[in-house]
Amino acid sequence: MPVVPEPPSEVGATIPAHTPHGVSVMFPKWEHNVLYEEGHPSVISKMETGYPRFFVNLFIQERLLAKHGKPTEAAFLYPSRKIADRCREFMKQYYAPAQEENLIRIAEVVVAPIDEKMGMRTVPVFMVLFPQDAFPVAKQFWQHTGDIFSSRCAEYCLHILDKNEQHKASHAQEKPRRASRYAKPTGPKSPTQEEESDHAVYVEERYGRNLPLQFADQAKVVLRRRIAGLLSGKQTTIEDVNKATHDELEEQRKVHGERGMLGLSEDDVYLFPSGMGAIYHAHRVARALLPDERKSVCFGFPYTDTLKILQKWGSGCYFYGLGEDKDLDDFEAKLAGGERVLSLFCELPSNPLLKSPDLARIRRLADQYDFLVVVDETIGNFVNVDTLTHADIVVSSLTKIFSGDCNVMGGSMVLNPTRKYYRAIQEFLQADFEDIVWCEDALFVERNSRNFKERAITINENAEALCDYLHAHPKVDRVFYPKFICRQHYDAVKKSDGGYGGLLSIVLKDEKAAQQFYDHLHCAKGPSLGTNFTLASPYTILAHYTELDWAEQYGVSRHLVRVSVGLEDRDHLLSLFESALNAVDEE
Repeated sequence: MPVVPEPPSEVGATIPAHTPHGVSVMFPKWEHNVLYEEGHPSVISKMETGYPRFFVNLFIQERLLAKHGKPTEAAFLYPSRKIADRCREFMKQYYAPAQEENLIRIAEVVVAPIDEKMGMRTVPVFMVLFPQDAFPVAKQFWQHTGDIFSSRCAEYCLHILDKNEQHKASHAQEKPRRASRYAKPTGPKSPTQEEESDHAVYVEERYGRNLPLQFADQAKVVLRRRIAGLLSGKQTTIEDVNKATHDELEEQRKVHGERGMLGLSEDDVYLFPSGMGAIYHAHRVARALLPDERKSVCFGFPYTDTLKILQKWGSGCYFYGLGEDKDLDDFEAKLAGGERVLSLFCELPSNPLLKSPDLARIRRLADQYDFLVVVDETIGNFVNVDTLTHADIVVSSLTKIFSGDCNVMGGSMVLNPTRKYYRAIQEFLQADFEDIVWCEDALFVERNSRNFKERAITINENAEALCDYLHAHPKVDRVFYPKFICRQHYDAVKKSDGGYGGLLSIVLKDEKAAQQFYDHLHCAKGPSLGTNFTLASPYTILAHYTELDWAEQYGVSRHLVRVSVGLEDRDHLLSLFESALNAVDEE
């Protein structure tokens, strides 16, 4: 089991500490979250990193923009021409001044080593260039779609550019532009710099994670089999896959596997650079297969970008923010009255209220009225719940508990081979799907996920014990957790040996109490979830700061604190929360 790292204490520090590609950032006080949302320099200037769909690393963009752009332009980088084209189309729709084609342009840049002896691969980069005032619109596309340019790929490109400059200067001694695992600064270091650099390398490469990039294709095969639930106890690594015979693989396809579905194979699993990427492309699938004038349905209060995708691409959506049985009654009445919909998107359970919809009923309605069902299983995860039986497509963020280490992004889409539109979805994806997962990211997700099931079980047990404690505590007004919220619908899809997951939300009596509790909670505090360590955030502040009243009408309190439980010793974990609750009303 992974060692749980000590959380950083400084605002803006990377979570985990000293991790070059950490996907969370430390906001130790409640006010830091507010200042971040308001763009205050006291927080923004200290941020070493952030969640990659929101915090854009500008090193490589500034480097290429200086060479290929104009002084009045900004840019986003993408790993394929198709994505760049979709970004430009989105911007032409939502950026009002964009009346002329040449205001938003695409430049293809090939980042290639000029010396073959470097032993590095060529990386195509597609720059979407646009007027600087269009940056907020461009960022919406980056954030919502999740088709992002990997930070590790950016680091790799920077290393190539640095090496090329050094080569052109005849190997003259000069300091590289930035430190990385690929290119370390020349010249003397202070003891602190040396110590932090060594620690960063240790965190990134422990347990042999510095595998050569040529293993990436095999890593993706392993990932797809693991996500399909097909790996046997013996076949769990890249090395084992290389040794597997054709007959052994065929035997795997004849069993039900972890997901309990006969006929499911790795060919039904598609990988994306983020979980939101999987959701965005599931919506593209639905729009391609069914009449696009139909609206989608967002059932239950979802993670914010899911709703934005359904609203901004296509004909809009019906939003059932409470996600309760009475909403299904209304939806069924709408269908019975002749309304036709494209698809229904839901989470099981939802984020941050941990509600579960009646999936069996939704499936019956989908079969009767001909629409697709897309379920986000990120929070429940297939160790605990079987959502695929009721869905056409299941999506998940591999960034979360599947990886656990909080140092790599990834997403997956799984097709149900027993559903009506299965062949049509396959045919569409065969023509449309692009494998844009950066090779090194695939290696990290594969390595991180080898003990996914064991970690998930421990986190289940820790979270349930913590929730039982919080549920009985007099200073806690409400605990949102599948054991206490919509339990009958969660239990209907819960596996016999599954648990209730690792995510919970709590509401205290008022915002002052929530702030006191949060400020005194000694754990990692920042965005994301599903980490091997406990991670807390004032979720509504971070996700809905500009629409707090809107969120509140769906039961999402502005002073809600969301907690993702980790692998800490259970008694230690409970003591952390006891101390934080003891601090409430003492100031």
